[in-house]
Parts: sequence; structure tokens; C-alpha cells
Amino acid sequence: MTTIAKITAKGQTTIPQKIRAALKVKPGDLLVWEVNASGRVEVRRVQALEVEYLKAIEGTLSEWSDTEDEKAYRGL
Repeated sequence: MTTIAKITAKGQTTIPQKIRAALKVKPGDLLVWEVNASGRVEVRRVQALEVEYLKAIEGTLSEWSDTEDEKAYRGL
């Protein structure tokens, strides 16, 4: 399925209805955007278990939260 959507000046876009239906997403759901080595992007719905897991490990990732890392990743 191919669908085209426009990006606004703020970097926002509307997810077309056919894509929302395929992903089974609704307002308030979270999406994961993954870019592979070839530059191809995959989008998927975040499962509730993933959210709980990510929240649980969030505190263990503090080694990447200094000012140098902030400068390096600011534009991403």
C-alpha cells in the first residue's frame, strides 16, 4: 500500500486513514519510527509491554545524557 502525505513547516504530517487502519492505531497511541542502514523507514505501533519496558530501563541510560551527547543529538 502506498499513500502520500505532506509534511508541514513544523515537521508534522497527518497519517492517512488507510495507514492508521493498517497499523490499528487510534488517538493517543504511540508509534516507533525505525530507520535501517539503507535509509528505509518502518513505522509500527508501540505495544503496551514495550512502553513499560522502556520506562523501566530509562534510568539506566543516564551515561548518554551529558551536555556533549545533547549537542551531538540535538538536530535529530
